[in-house]
Amino acid sequence: MKAFLKKAFLLLLTSSVIGGIVFAGLGFLVSSYESKPEKADVIIVLGGDDGPRVDKGGRLFNAGFAPNVVLTGIDSRYYRPSRPNWRERRLTEAGVPKKAINVDTSSETTWEEALNSVAMMKEKGWNSAIVVSDPPHMLRLHSTWKRAFKGSSKSFILVATSPEWWEPLFWWQNETSYRFVISEIKKNVYYRVVYF
Repeated sequence: MKAFLKKAFLLLLTSSVIGGIVFAGLGFLVSSYESKPEKADVIIVLGGDDGPRVDKGGRLFNAGFAPNVVLTGIDSRYYRPSRPNWRERRLTEAGVPKKAINVDTSSETTWEEALNSVAMMKEKGWNSAIVVSDPPHMLRLHSTWKRAFKGSSKSFILVATSPEWWEPLFWWQNETSYRFVISEIKKNVYYRVVYF
């Protein structure tokens, strides 16, 4: 009986340690595929932003990484080219010329952002893109954009923002990063089932 209890305790302890490592590693998993910026033809700043993605896109533009910027996720129902939305204004205030800014008003999902970006790149003759989003989105973005770019000659790299709330090892200790990681795990499963 003692030997059985000892084995059961060791199994429970081992399972708990492995479970803890896997749980802690989820932050690194969802933020994998982040790259350092490289010269490209366009910087694509994904929607769902409250400022940091646009700011990162502006800094990359001003540092000379690409001569063009695309803003995705802008609702066509409210967009008027003659009245730039806050994201366009923020870029121009950061020094990005209006003529360098392109707006995608037809994408509502990450999959649509990827497909429409490939189409725009073909139309404009752009071959390479820097895609800007937040760290927890990197795994899903990599899978989605790789699938959308398959069979084309276009390439992309993923560059993440640096939000104060993000710490990949201790992601569960911050409410914002916890929400993002749990949401991204669910979305990764959904995208695998629906799109891949």
